[in-house]
Amino acid sequence: MKKVLKLMAIVAVILTSAIAAQAQLPAVQLKNINGKVVQTDQLSNDGKPIIVCMFATWCKPCMRELKAIHEVYPDWQDETGVKLVAISIDEAQNASKVKPLADSEGWEYEVLLDPNNDFGRSLGVQMIPHMLIIDGNGQIAAQHSGYTDGSESEVIEQIRQLIAQ
Repeated sequence: MKKVLKLMAIVAVILTSAIAAQAQLPAVQLKNINGKVVQTDQLSNDGKPIIVCMFATWCKPCMRELKAIHEVYPDWQDETGVKLVAISIDEAQNASKVKPLADSEGWEYEVLLDPNNDFGRSLGVQMIPHMLIIDGNGQIAAQHSGYTDGSESEVIEQIRQLIAQ
């Protein structure tokens, strides 16, 4: 059963990769956890890939995904220079929980707040966790929803392929 689920996850990534190819990030104005305004279509990483993870503090699969990536993130950065941007869709009354969570988890990610889910809606995102992989030119190279334990190995492979191109 685990092999079937993993295969389904890989197929979903491939299909959404093909659909997402050459799409731009939408222009949505969000704030980071320190209150600074960030324009999502201006996210950049000096020509290196960016991973965007949409999450909520109450979403258990989201937390598992971000924790799993946190464990390997320093290695990913050393190898590829990838940057991760986590976007919380927690509603305004729960947004105050995001910064303490990020601090307590030791996340070195850039964390943005999207209390109205404007970013997700602009992309047609239906469920979280939702991940976008952005190439060095700011184009959406792949995206998928959901999280399966161990799927971060497919994510780093996609990043490696982007860098090799």
